[in-house]
Amino acid sequence: MAQLGHDQERPAGETAWTVLDAANDLGDILTVDACRRVIDADLRGETPARSDVAVLSAFFA
Repeated sequence: MAQLGHDQERPAGETAWTVLDAANDLGDILTVDACRRVIDADLRGETPARSDVAVLSAFFA
């Protein structure tokens, strides 16, 4: 069951790279920082903070 939850978070890392590119273009430092934390967590195999994932989700909203 824990593995399933981890798989659901995996796309957050991929999405973070896309948002990172856009945020860099716009100079949105807060979003860039959140993206970096999500990417770092993804690379470590950890679940990113919900607040950081919320920043990514809100970026294109």
